[in-house]
Amino acid sequence: MKNLILTLLLASSLPIGTAAQVRYEDIVKGPGADWLTYAGNYEGWRYSPLKQITPQNAGSMTAQWTYHVPDSGGLRTNPIVYKGVMYVTNSNSMHAIDARTGRLIWRYDDPQATKKGVNRGSAISGDSVYFTTTDNYLVALDRQTGALLFHKKFGDVDKGTTSTSAPLVVKDKVLVGSAGGDSGMRGFIVALSAKTGEELWRTWTVPAKGEKGSETWSDLHEWGGAGTWLSGTFDPETNTLFWTTGNPWPDFAGGPRMGDNLYTSSVLALDLETGKLKWYFQFTPHDVHDWDAQSWPVLLEIQWNGKPRKVVVHANRNGFFYILDRQTGEYLKATPLTDNITWAKGIDDKGRPVLVPGKDPTPEGNWVCPSIKGATNWMGQSFNPGTGLLYVLTLEECGMFTLSTQKPVPMKNFAGGAATEPGGQVYLRAIDPKDGKRVWEYPVGNTSRTWSGTVSTATGVLFSGDDDGHLIALDAKTGRHLWHFNVGDSLTASPITYEVDGKQYVAVAAGTNVFAFGLFEPVPSMALPKMTTTK
Repeated sequence: MKNLILTLLLASSLPIGTAAQVRYEDIVKGPGADWLTYAGNYEGWRYSPLKQITPQNAGSMTAQWTYHVPDSGGLRTNPIVYKGVMYVTNSNSMHAIDARTGRLIWRYDDPQATKKGVNRGSAISGDSVYFTTTDNYLVALDRQTGALLFHKKFGDVDKGTTSTSAPLVVKDKVLVGSAGGDSGMRGFIVALSAKTGEELWRTWTVPAKGEKGSETWSDLHEWGGAGTWLSGTFDPETNTLFWTTGNPWPDFAGGPRMGDNLYTSSVLALDLETGKLKWYFQFTPHDVHDWDAQSWPVLLEIQWNGKPRKVVVHANRNGFFYILDRQTGEYLKATPLTDNITWAKGIDDKGRPVLVPGKDPTPEGNWVCPSIKGATNWMGQSFNPGTGLLYVLTLEECGMFTLSTQKPVPMKNFAGGAATEPGGQVYLRAIDPKDGKRVWEYPVGNTSRTWSGTVSTATGVLFSGDDDGHLIALDAKTGRHLWHFNVGDSLTASPITYEVDGKQYVAVAAGTNVFAFGLFEPVPSMALPKMTTTK
């Protein structure tokens, strides 16, 4: 009751637009003044048409406001913005903030949550906002008041499943993934009703015994991993979802799970209405280095052999950049994403890695590149149609991979071995998605602490983060540094950009706070009263 009263009092103190609802068509259209979904648009571009901040004036940006998220740390939330209101999540909570001032409008804390963990954001549709709790409940709230609409369980924490990703709303469905694969669980993607939370379909990412694909497992079907802990992308023309999957379990011990281990470390193309698998592509068969595919699939149309072709491009943790046909999943090309790749000589004509012998983890340890962190990770990429370039945070780092001889026991934090993260060089790289070639790169640190993604704009400004805790702005065409601001903490989330009352803002979560920036506006001078003297 106390939480409800607080919600209503706060909601009444600030205006929220009530005339319009968020429609499917609004999200299909992509960002404008608002930022309505995790990746900005369904295709995963993280691109904005806003034009107020330019390469010429970005250097005059200043902090506009800061909102402290209580009981937080290492925030990974990606805000969404609608009609001047920003929605921010923490573990098991959501905060509605005035996007102009950073003032709290309402806050919802889930009273049933028993487990804490990271949370990457929320979704919006109609007059509802959605997020998931760590212990696998989809929570729907009234966007204007924060009042609870429904609270539906979709996963079993007692079987190793947790939830960390932002939901994806498409039409009447809320799509939710699953996390926990590094401790042993069976991954899935589930579609829930946006109105009631009722389950509409569920697609498992590890086949049960006897199902197609199960022949690629010698054992551990029930605990094989393949988590789906990053939001997917969507093609409105073909009604197809694209979702990536995590590594197999145990992470480093391949002996108990001989075979390719479908559908781990893959991208899945699913029918939106039924969840039926249309096609899949596995980047790293029988992965023993924890190189899951959790870097979202970006949907583009490129020139291929002189003709336009709709493709999925994917910057993978295993060190390669892939181009796939969007309709069929046909492998088209792969190029090195990083300079140092020692586990494979390349990718063959079928899309399978050409392995270098002797690079699996051993009890003594094996030095392999990339490291466990991967050549890239879940940090958001950005495609800018003006420059034609894709911007990706990459890590040049190697590590020692060791193997355990213990028997796998699920849900006991057993990974089958271990890996080191000695530190490396992080680069923000601009890639031409037509051929995978690198156009420019910008070093953002050598401690490999940044987990910030990217966002780009129509004026050619690219925002990201560096290892020193700076939000940075670069020229998207050349990589030239334009501006930076030290937020005083590590950046572990992607920035967004939005507009309210004609002013463009850039916002990012870092540490325990959400920061918003905009162009400096001088305070108008005030006429001073004339001085008089008396004799």
